Amino acid sequence: MNRNQIKYLVIIAMMIDHIAAAFLPDESLLAMIMHFVGRFTAPAMAYFIAEGYHYTRNVRKYAIRLAVFAAISWLPYSLFETGTVTLHFSVIYTFLLGLLAVWLSDTQRCPMILKIVGLAVIGFLSFFGDWLIFVPMWCVVFHLFFIKPSEKEKKKHIIGWNIYGMIGYVYCKLIFESSVPRYSGSWSLGIFAVPFIIAFAYNGESGSKKPFHKWFFYIFYPLHLFLLFALKYLFNMISQ
Repeated sequence: MNRNQIKYLVIIAMMIDHIAAAFLPDESLLAMIMHFVGRFTAPAMAYFIAEGYHYTRNVRKYAIRLAVFAAISWLPYSLFETGTVTLHFSVIYTFLLGLLAVWLSDTQRCPMILKIVGLAVIGFLSFFGDWLIFVPMWCVVFHLFFIKPSEKEKKKHIIGWNIYGMIGYVYCKLIFESSVPRYSGSWSLGIFAVPFIIAFAYNGESGSKKPFHKWFFYIFYPLHLFLLFALKYLFNMISQ
């Protein structure tokens, strides 16, 4: 599968996840299966953020594009998640932080102490976004161990997946500990399907370069959140 095809696959997975979040109780078996599928999206897209950094002609424009759609997605995400306006931001905001983390870790112009401070600030800011610090960390891991063309040795890939797994373990542990009952957090284990998707399904090709493929996710993300919020609100009004 090429990059476009996998992106559409994980967008469908995201939609399935959000439908479950909107209309099903979290502890139901169907919801857990749907959330499990939805865990494919953020780590896989983090991989493509790191890959996008490598292939983009202009990192600044890439970051601005993410920032604009993070701002556009803020209200639909906030309404979908809580039904009100909050200071919590969508995963596009976290992808932006991931891109900035990759850029900062890669730049040669910045002294190490400033890199450390900058990455710490990015880590702090990530706690205001969906997936918290996990997405920026994965973006950096993918960049360092998979994307850089001079570093595609098998040994580095193994190290990279081990680090991915350790970060994933912390994520799953947090989900399990915050879930009631605990078994209902088992959907978080879906993140461990991503290495198999990238390693065995992705052929490294981009697919069609038509603008539609570039812009679809940015537009679809806030639009589907707003529509799901509206449908959930309507459903609640009718059922009262």
